[in-house]
Amino acid sequence: MSDWTGTSRRILVIGAGELGMPVLRNVARRAAAVPGSSVDVLLRPRTIESTVTAKQRDVAEIRSLGIGVVPGDLVESTVDDLAQIFSGYDTVIGCTGITAGLDAPMKVARAALQAKLPRYFPWQFGVDFDVIGRGSPQDIFDSQLDVRDLLRSQDGTEWVIISTGMFMNYLFEPGSGMVDLSNDAVNALGTADTAVTVTTPEDIGALTAEILFAEPRIRDEIVYVAGDTITYAQLATTLEEMLGRPFELRVWSEPLLMDELAADPDDMTRKYRAAFAQGRGVAWDKAATFNARHGIPTTTLREWIGENLVA
Repeated sequence: MSDWTGTSRRILVIGAGELGMPVLRNVARRAAAVPGSSVDVLLRPRTIESTVTAKQRDVAEIRSLGIGVVPGDLVESTVDDLAQIFSGYDTVIGCTGITAGLDAPMKVARAALQAKLPRYFPWQFGVDFDVIGRGSPQDIFDSQLDVRDLLRSQDGTEWVIISTGMFMNYLFEPGSGMVDLSNDAVNALGTADTAVTVTTPEDIGALTAEILFAEPRIRDEIVYVAGDTITYAQLATTLEEMLGRPFELRVWSEPLLMDELAADPDDMTRKYRAAFAQGRGVAWDKAATFNARHGIPTTTLREWIGENLVA
């Protein structure tokens, strides 16, 4: 947009899933105070037309917030297709995760540059890929580094990356294997003293809106946020204190997890476990984060357990 004044006003969010909905709610709320602003969301046509109750409820909420719905599919669309959509906006925020496939992050980034998009927030909500480096057990991280290299190689589109750590609830999902509530156990990835930064999707949504509208404008920067930074040993201790029963602390060492990945090299969960076990780029000091510096409260691990696990 050649008439961009430096304030995000024409905003497009890609996706309305676990992270997309909190981002949409908070961005719409903050945008309401910005004259001339509007917020749209890019959704797959089958999501818009879905008869699934949960999806219908989300679409109804989106419309009730005054958010426009734009049909589009990251998998089916070409770079040209996406660039055409993006050309009507000054800011695009990617909230689709890896559901659109390994090639989607680069496709969307190329479309953002082709559209001469003034400001782009790529899907990089998660760990610090720069610190992890290339060649980690999770190959998706390399594709995210490719996106960073592309954005850093140009100066036509401003970019903002928000590093959040893992979603706090992911610690407790049975598929992650980190907290085994049914057996009162914590499975530490790497060592008991390996630290991990965790943030709730709700907090990420609120902080994304704050970062989006921050003055002076944040540009070409990685912004770190955190709900909490804890070790697996601290996780086990906190669960014991909050739930009033002992938790066994097991260690899933990096060699063990690498062996498991070698036996099933395409398993996405095993890729993540092995990468997290290396302990690089998965944790940072909460005191140095955007939310701490600006006095914005976020949900701690203890608070999350109290709200979600304590009867």
